[in-house]
Amino acid sequence: MPDQTPRITIRDARSSDVPEIVDIYNESVIFSTATFDTTPKTIEDYTVWFSAHDAHHPVVVAEEAGAVAGWAALSAYSDRAAYDGTAEVSLYVRRSCWNRGIGGGLFSTIVDRGRHVGLHTVISRIAEGNEVSVALHTSRGFTAVGVMRQVGKKFGRMLDVIIMQLIYDRT
Repeated sequence: MPDQTPRITIRDARSSDVPEIVDIYNESVIFSTATFDTTPKTIEDYTVWFSAHDAHHPVVVAEEAGAVAGWAALSAYSDRAAYDGTAEVSLYVRRSCWNRGIGGGLFSTIVDRGRHVGLHTVISRIAEGNEVSVALHTSRGFTAVGVMRQVGKKFGRMLDVIIMQLIYDRT
């Protein structure tokens, strides 16, 4: 019997993916603490966000059956020149696609891209209670470097944020 499992393709994002990227992100705005945004974003918001990404700050998507199932990005950590070798990683997977390895594939791809484009370090901010994200980061070589206590309020409670970091070995 032929394999009927849908195939996942990870590729560079295109501007035409922005509506699906926004849709996936807004699921997290509404239902999770993966982002501290509390108001859904618009396509216009994310068109501006997307245009701020370049070869040094890529956006990739996981595509399944012609639809975007998730996305990952490396974004500039700061507009100050001394931070040029540092990026912040973002990863979001459509809720209906959780627990299928899509997040792990996207995360590995974007972390490898950071190494390839010559970044020195990648950081991530993870809200408390997201053990899956902490485990994913740890499995890819990230270490916890600090905790910001009670810095965000969502769903009626103050939340800590774990800072995780990967420093690329340049030897």
